[in-house]
Amino acid sequence: MASTSTLLMKTVFVVLIFVSFTISPANSTVPEECASESANPCVNKAKALPLKIIAIISILVASMIGVGAPLFSRSVPFLRPDGDIFTVVKCFASGIILGTGFMHVLPDSFDMLSSKCLEENPWHKFPFTGFLAMLSGLVTLAIDSMATSLYTSKNAVGIVPHGHGHGPANGVTLPTKDDDSATAQLLRYRVIAMVLELGIIVHSVVIGLSLGATNDTCTIKGLIAALCFHQMFEGMGLGGCILQAEYTNMKKFVMAFFFAVTTPFGIALGIALSTVYRENSPNALITIGLLNACSAGLLIYMALVDLLAAEFMGPKLQGSIKMQFKCFVAALLECGGMSILAKWA
Repeated sequence: MASTSTLLMKTVFVVLIFVSFTISPANSTVPEECASESANPCVNKAKALPLKIIAIISILVASMIGVGAPLFSRSVPFLRPDGDIFTVVKCFASGIILGTGFMHVLPDSFDMLSSKCLEENPWHKFPFTGFLAMLSGLVTLAIDSMATSLYTSKNAVGIVPHGHGHGPANGVTLPTKDDDSATAQLLRYRVIAMVLELGIIVHSVVIGLSLGATNDTCTIKGLIAALCFHQMFEGMGLGGCILQAEYTNMKKFVMAFFFAVTTPFGIALGIALSTVYRENSPNALITIGLLNACSAGLLIYMALVDLLAAEFMGPKLQGSIKMQFKCFVAALLECGGMSILAKWA
């Protein structure tokens, strides 16, 4: 599954980059300033580079803290995974992912794909962002469903959960209905963690690339602080999903590692491409805009369907109006927090 997710992510990048270059006309009629350096006095390549190095280190540390904190919550009694506090924290983290999709990724895509630097036809004639976000949500649903089926059929053979089943006299224990339900839920958590990480990785690389490619020191300074908070809280959401999936320690480490390094990797890639990358060029706007639209659809689907809806419709919250209210307030607060953060990031 992990290798399949990585292959899928690479395929998405290649396809969208190819589309951006083939759709963009050879003879562009967009304003000349779109292909040239900005006259902004804040643009200073020499001063921007040290800030980008600081960004790589600080965002890496913040990401590691965010994604690692939930993985160590088992050693904290009041944060045990089956407790009420952990449930509220999960809803809080789900609100982060929902806010990221709606308030950060989707608006960025709208701005890029409706830019004056793009041709009137087709980019200003059709809402590509909404269309791709919708399509991405449906594709995520299909991937989610098929991955669950494949993962279940692959792992169900030979799995006999440790339960209290009553077997025949030869000592073989048959799984009970509760055991089957627990096993199915565990497999579901694993699919959710993998698909969610895929969406977050795409988004993280994109925002890192944008930061690494810009030489606007005024923008970079604000982005460093905003992205540190953003990555830390988004990591908490992913870390909670990884914890519930009950992977081996090695798999937990690998998934946490890839989340932590994707934004710094994107920044480093942006630095390397800064001599040829122009954030206002049609190719850059189309590529990043399409990636953001796809990532937004995936994140919104995962936050609403696989995280919040699954939690609120589950037996734990359905049995307590008080817990539902607490979880709703937690999700609402973090959606509001991400909305405020959108002013800078």
